[in-house]
Amino acid sequence: KLITFYNDNGFRDFTILSDSLYKISEDRVGLLLRLEEGNQYFLRNVEWVGNSVYKREDLDKVFNVKKGSVYNQSLISDRLNGTSGAEDAVSNLYLDYGYLFSHLDPVEAKVEADSIDLEIRIFEGEQAYINNIFITGNTRTNEHVARRELFTLPGDLFSKDKIIRSIMQLGVLGHFDPEKISPTPLQDPINGTVDLLYQLEEKANDQF
Repeated sequence: KLITFYNDNGFRDFTILSDSLYKISEDRVGLLLRLEEGNQYFLRNVEWVGNSVYKREDLDKVFNVKKGSVYNQSLISDRLNGTSGAEDAVSNLYLDYGYLFSHLDPVEAKVEADSIDLEIRIFEGEQAYINNIFITGNTRTNEHVARRELFTLPGDLFSKDKIIRSIMQLGVLGHFDPEKISPTPLQDPINGTVDLLYQLEEKANDQF
């Protein structure tokens, strides 16, 4: 947590040199940490490499990390790949339009004084189409009741947005626990297809 805190405030070279415990009393000890903070860094330039589907200007707008801001590794990761739950991350641009096999890798291309130039290398891959859709966990509810609520259909392009909409629609039914609805993409990169497995858990909705 300490390393993450410093890294997210621009101190990418921060290290913990040593740690030791010392006795204060019979039931108390102290912790001594020796640190080396290093320099604070700022984001200078952002370059995109490998993008053909989206323009640089569009990627910059969605990435939305300002030049000159403190170099925040967690923020960069979240804005690119949604590691902390960002629903409008750059990766979602690709996942919403079938690019299931895409990935984005941030690379520190140049570090000078207190500035860092970031190069974001994109592998777009081919668009993936949905092959089969499987539903499990519906022990009392007929499968067609759940299946008719889905926005994802066999033959469609893979879309993260449609999966999220399907989860919301299944939750509205009242038959399944919304927090337990878990869709899993079963990728087949060789054939460029993906199967979707919707794991459901029914909840009691009887009334007396």
